[in-house]
Amino acid sequence: MAPEHNSTRHDRDGVARAALALLDEVGLADLSMRRIAGRLDVQPSALYWHFSSKQELLAELADRITAGIPRDDADVLTTARSIRDALFTYRDGAELVLSTYALRLGSSYAHTALEAALTRHGLSDAPERAAALLHFVLGHATLVQQRMHADSHGAALDDHTIDVTAGLDRVFDLGVAALAGESSGAGLTARATPHPSAPRRAPA
Repeated sequence: MAPEHNSTRHDRDGVARAALALLDEVGLADLSMRRIAGRLDVQPSALYWHFSSKQELLAELADRITAGIPRDDADVLTTARSIRDALFTYRDGAELVLSTYALRLGSSYAHTALEAALTRHGLSDAPERAAALLHFVLGHATLVQQRMHADSHGAALDDHTIDVTAGLDRVFDLGVAALAGESSGAGLTARATPHPSAPRRAPA
């Protein structure tokens, strides 16, 4: 598609950063190319100079959300937690990464990090276990974000003094341990202290 005359006012990085900011403000369902273009004060067609499709842009956003996952010497539980926390960084971050992963778009930072950690843990079937763990992490994080989003709109529970995510840290650690072949999470991390996650509250 031919670029608009003002398409070069913004580069690929600027478009992605604007899209991430809007994701935080309006959520994935309302993250349209038209809305992103409006934020940048360009025509929607100008965005296609930098991204061939909305799917390519979403894949870039997924890569940015997961780019900070440690891939060097982190243990299995720390790696899984870091992926989950990265997904919580942005509103609907889990849903966005899940959707791009389902379509096999973007990079495989999260899978690669889990596979490396599982390999260091001495598991011969690390690639398969990494896939299973990633499915669990994505599903768990999506569930948590949806519960929080529903709660912020008064749709989760009548009693708003109840924490809709209570106990989910323990559920998460148990799930990681089970999929990594451990009876408990103790053997998966060098740190024995619980991880007090603080998932991003969905804006009202």
